[in-house]
Amino acid sequence: MFFLFNSNKMFFLFILIFSTLISISSNTWFGCWIGLEINLLSFVPLISNSNNMMSTEASLKYFLTLAIASINFLFSVLMKMTLMKNFEMNLFLSIMINSSMLMKMGSAPFHFWFPNIVEGLSWLNNFILMTWQKITPMIILSYYFNKNFIMMIILINMIISAIGGLNQTSLRKLMAFSSINNLGWMMSSIMISENLLLFYMFLYSFMISIMCLLFYMMNMFYMNQLFINNMNSLIKINLLINFLSLGGLPPFIGFFPKWIIINFLIMNKMYFMVFIMIMMGLIILFYYIRIVYSTFMFNYLKMEWFKLFIKNNKFLLINSFSFFSITGMILSTLFFL
Repeated sequence: MFFLFNSNKMFFLFILIFSTLISISSNTWFGCWIGLEINLLSFVPLISNSNNMMSTEASLKYFLTLAIASINFLFSVLMKMTLMKNFEMNLFLSIMINSSMLMKMGSAPFHFWFPNIVEGLSWLNNFILMTWQKITPMIILSYYFNKNFIMMIILINMIISAIGGLNQTSLRKLMAFSSINNLGWMMSSIMISENLLLFYMFLYSFMISIMCLLFYMMNMFYMNQLFINNMNSLIKINLLINFLSLGGLPPFIGFFPKWIIINFLIMNKMYFMVFIMIMMGLIILFYYIRIVYSTFMFNYLKMEWFKLFIKNNKFLLINSFSFFSITGMILSTLFFL
């Protein structure tokens, strides 16, 4: 909640929101590029903290990576304006434009910067990076995408996120690989409709906000903290519900947008893609359950001096969110009746 009491941070947060609106409402490529640049230059001051060396390093890495993606995007757009007639060149430039947007989102195979930067940020900054910072590149990608290239990228996203998350003990890196997986689902929703993309983004942001709020309140960054802490059983149940919802298990709200996407892909006879997406989703669900299992089972370190106090108002918010996660799926099935 540091942002609310710091006028500098509030100013940059306002510019961050404003820059996204510039990009998504622009009717020229140049306008989109300007919005992206303002977005980059407003997010860097938000994540850099002079007291913390890791966040300073993360902000520098973030700036350099996204500056390269911006140069790539501007170069591709200028080339496209001069070489409109050449079909082969158009195909190459569409892949170049798509690649620069994928780089900005932290999508595989341009994802190498993403887990590193996530590791150096606070939960609040991570929430912004995993949700708001995805909106502009995703919408620009939906304007102009190469279908075969995007389908290949979706499969790479799914496989890399499933394998990359298996060996992690850091909760922030786990959430980063989870974000890469959800990017794959978002990109498949681009091929269906823009409304579905916005719906998926909204629900994903909702689920990530609960996880980040929970970890922020409990000040947790690594898996071993989950069973060292003397946690309330209600917090554990909330953690279980929200992790399973994020993994896309059927009774929870997280499954609903995935269900729609799977339906559409099967209708379009993309059986192999659906198979890979579901299989990799199972691996991701495995490492979510591993976290929840360790939280529930290994509660042997009951340290009296290590008590966890959470303010009632925040806890009530998390409880209501978790209730929505459970009932959301029941409400969503009513639409199909």
